[in-house]
Amino acid sequence: MTLTQQLITIGMVVLGTMLTRFLPFLLFPAGKPTPKYIQYLGKVLPSAVFGLLVIYCLKNVSLFAGSHGIPEAISIVVVAALHLWKRQMLISIAGGTVCYMLLVQLVF
Repeated sequence: MTLTQQLITIGMVVLGTMLTRFLPFLLFPAGKPTPKYIQYLGKVLPSAVFGLLVIYCLKNVSLFAGSHGIPEAISIVVVAALHLWKRQMLISIAGGTVCYMLLVQLVF
C-alpha cells in the first residue's frame, strides 16, 4: 500500500470507530426516553447472541467420531454449574473455556 492508501485506511477506521461510539448518544440523548423497540432489543439480543454462539461452537461436534462430544458436554455442564453458582457471565465463560482446553489438551 502506498502512503496515501495507508492514511485513507487509517482515517476510515478512525471514522468508523468514532461513528459507532458517538452515534448512539446522538440518536438517543439522555433527556429523551429510550424507544420501546430499543428496550426490547436490549432484553432479547443478549440471549439470542449466546444461543447463536452455542450453536456455532457445537456445529462441528460429531457424536460418532473422535471424542464423541464428551469434552464439549462436560464443558457445557461446567458453564451451567458455574453460572448457577456464581451468576457471573465472565466467570462462567472463562471456566468453561479453561475446562474445555484442559480436557482437549490433557485428557482427550
